[in-house]
Amino acid sequence: MKQTNCLVLGADATGEPNCHPLHLANRHGLIAGATGTGKTVTLQRLAEQFSEAGVAVFAADIKGDLCGLGAAGEPQGKIAERIASMPWLDHRPQAYPVILWDVHGVSGHPLRTTLTEMGPLLLGNLLELSDSQQAALYAAFKVADREALLLLDLKDLKALLAHLKKHPEVLGDDAALLTSASSQALLRRLATLEQQGAEALFGEPALALEDILQPASDGRGRIHLLDASQLVHQAPKVYATFLLWLLAELFEQLPERGDADRPLLALFFDEAHLLFNSTPKALQDRLLQVVRLIRSKGVGVYFVTQSPTDLPDDVLAQLGLRVQHGLRAYTVKEQKALRAVADGFRANPAFSSLDTLSSLGTGEALVGGLEDRGMPSMVQRVAVAPPQSRVGPLAERERHDLIASSPLRGRYDRPVDRESAYEILLERAKQASEDQPQAKSDVSKNGVADALGEAAGQVFKSAMRQAATQLGRQLARGLLGSLLGGKR
Repeated sequence: MKQTNCLVLGADATGEPNCHPLHLANRHGLIAGATGTGKTVTLQRLAEQFSEAGVAVFAADIKGDLCGLGAAGEPQGKIAERIASMPWLDHRPQAYPVILWDVHGVSGHPLRTTLTEMGPLLLGNLLELSDSQQAALYAAFKVADREALLLLDLKDLKALLAHLKKHPEVLGDDAALLTSASSQALLRRLATLEQQGAEALFGEPALALEDILQPASDGRGRIHLLDASQLVHQAPKVYATFLLWLLAELFEQLPERGDADRPLLALFFDEAHLLFNSTPKALQDRLLQVVRLIRSKGVGVYFVTQSPTDLPDDVLAQLGLRVQHGLRAYTVKEQKALRAVADGFRANPAFSSLDTLSSLGTGEALVGGLEDRGMPSMVQRVAVAPPQSRVGPLAERERHDLIASSPLRGRYDRPVDRESAYEILLERAKQASEDQPQAKSDVSKNGVADALGEAAGQVFKSAMRQAATQLGRQLARGLLGSLLGGKR
């Protein structure tokens, strides 16, 4: 593995390498630009640089061509010309240690998490719930925690909602939160989620973070690619919510690392605007907090989108590396956005960032990074160095071979359905139905016994009354007889 202390993105205007300090790579970054300007190649180049430095990478493969990282490149044409223009570039065509993932398990290892791990906040965002429905979901999760009911997949949550609908007393003080209407609304949302094919995301074995961070045998960081070519179009909320979960899970599980010579993991979030579109404020606030603090855990987050204006200002303020490919400005709104992007860089007296942005060619970018002391560096016009892996997708056979030879083969491929809320509540319902006839029988037997006892008591009382009456009459006769005899 080639040791390096900086990320070499390409050559600046003087032909010298453009470097970004590796120990500052956990300060997050942005890759932006119009369609066709070279964002994917830049992402690929950075992923290679991280891997060679021993840093794990997780990225979403939106167009399906990022998986070319798993095959050696064959430079020719303009790529070969770009390599020749950089004599200092140690370009060695090679494949990188790539692990392929797919929510549906078709083009990669199945990627799963559980409802319990995702939690009600992210699940509510996925289901697009109203405030009252979100409160109902929190109440259901509270019961699940209290009664040790694991929520692993969608059938677990549906079983819990049905149980609470029949037994609202289980909710205790939260009974008012889960009304019949809110319960029905949640079940309808879950049915819609299933129709989108999202049920495949929930279950076990769930993704283990240690498998993401484990390096390859040669010391290079493994590059994990999520095939999102269909997911991002068919179920964009599922795509965005999973990435948010991954970020939150890393933040909660990883220990503090402080200042280190390199990050532990680099996350690349393509189509980054989906992370913030229609996201509730509570979740946005949580996301901003995580982005701000997760760098101390050794995680660098790199957003990939068309324009920096797709991201909130609070996120932009956290970015240490900005790679801005060409932008087109045809409307007044676009021209205003172009000026805002140019103003976001530290000015370079050698050229105008505003004028350069609209004239950048494919594979060129304005790059603003950090100096060793953490101060923003002057913006540079950079020709991005070609990747050493293939530029373009893998063939179907190549992808199949990569999955077959994966070190994680067999670990995630078969689903596991252990006892959880669905099975526990089903058993409770079965037990309750078996106990009901016995209870009726006991009631019937007790009723007969009570009736017999009551009848016997009445007979006894009647007999006692008769005996008392007869004895009274005999006494009366004897008394009267003696009285009468005394008179004679």
